[in-house]
This record gives sequence, structure tokens and C-alpha cells, in this order.
Amino acid sequence: MAREIAIQGEKIRLGQLLKLAGFVGSGGDVKALLASAPVLVNGQRETRRGRQLHAGDTVAIGDELLSVTGAPARAAAREDC
Repeated sequence: MAREIAIQGEKIRLGQLLKLAGFVGSGGDVKALLASAPVLVNGQRETRRGRQLHAGDTVAIGDELLSVTGAPARAAAREDC
């Protein structure tokens, strides 16, 4: 089962997602990870840390599967007239 990672906004870069998910601590670590381990985005090998991801995309690293989701919807403020 995929671990869901909620993002703020419409997109996130692969490197930012890997930091958010706890796989790496810095941008330099992202570059090293992408060079040393197969990282699959939607089933395709990816080596660009700047790859843009959107809700619905999946990222696989080894046995770990991440699913990008949008931020939880906020309850709309109710205004009484």
C-alpha cells in the first residue's frame, strides 16, 4: 500500500517530495539518491530532482511507494447574512 504524501498547492518538485517524505535531508542528498538508487515516477525511471509532481502521481523507491495527494480541503467559512 502506498504512503500518501499531501502537498500544499498544485505541484511539488521531486526533490522536495523526497525531503518531505523523510528519504533525504538536503538537496545534495537528493542528487546522490537519484544517482545511486532507481527512483520511479509513475513507473518510469527519473533522475531529475526538479521533476514536477502533481496529485495522483506515484513515486517508488525500493520497496517504498509514495502517492502524491492534494492538501485536505478546508471547511469553507460560513457567513450568516
